[in-house]
Amino acid sequence: MRVFVTGASGWIGSAVVPELLGAGHQVIGLARSDASADALVAAGAEVHRGTLDDLDSLRSGAAASDGVIHLAFKHELAFSGDFEGAADADRRAVETLGEQLAGSDRPFMIASGTLGLAPGRVATERDGHGPDAAVAVPGGGPRTRWATAELVLSLASRGIRSSIVRLAPTNHGDGDNGFMATIVGIAVEQGVSGYIGDGTNRWPAVHRLDTARLVRLALEKAPAGSTLHAVAEEGVPIRDIAQAIGRHLDVPVVSVSPEDAGEHFTWLAHFLAADSPASSALTRELLDWQPTQPGLIADLDQGHYFQ
Repeated sequence: MRVFVTGASGWIGSAVVPELLGAGHQVIGLARSDASADALVAAGAEVHRGTLDDLDSLRSGAAASDGVIHLAFKHELAFSGDFEGAADADRRAVETLGEQLAGSDRPFMIASGTLGLAPGRVATERDGHGPDAAVAVPGGGPRTRWATAELVLSLASRGIRSSIVRLAPTNHGDGDNGFMATIVGIAVEQGVSGYIGDGTNRWPAVHRLDTARLVRLALEKAPAGSTLHAVAEEGVPIRDIAQAIGRHLDVPVVSVSPEDAGEHFTWLAHFLAADSPASSALTRELLDWQPTQPGLIADLDQGHYFQ
């Protein structure tokens, strides 16, 4: 299969590309810079120049493919405080790709997220759907992105084998510059490894190589309208993460009050306070996906986050 991948040189995409190539697929990777293009060439992929805002480039990339995997997101814009701007750009890209694929029965998979789906209980693939979830709310933060995911699922009625893969908040592994690396960096800066309150709130976790395999399986055989969870561990307590980090950095492990969390963790505080476990039982049954990589604490214990 000839596959158009946005975000192909990103953290998840750079694992998905070799996974696809290893399974015999051809990859066309969207590249917005020379560095991204060079990385794609080195990986054995074909380069398609463009950005998420270049809708003509997205159309031509999709037109030249047998399927589309959409992983790109304007994370820099989102983390700078304009999440809504990033989410709006994402929706325009998805609408453009969907229009190009309509009526073709080709696969179209996008990445979404599990964080906040069902606070305080284990979320399943059945959560986060319904009329309310499909409505993009101005200033609605993550809800805007959830609405885009619902839009993709609705494309099953337009002759597209659409699916969404909800990612755990931490896709860990050697080279990660995401949430885990940020938490380690805060511990280094503060001289303590912190958690909020009693630290019993939980995050789901998955190794990025396990996510890459699930993305390939979704492309190859997920039924139209599928919701999938890239979750290997349902919920790792944040206190356990803080203890592992404190052990490796040889710094005290401390509780940070909810009132002080914003000052200590800055923009990460809101996410780090979430109790948002998630299951992938339905995904595993549907696609015979079984994570094989180390868990989050075991991965932290390998030491690469602290080098």
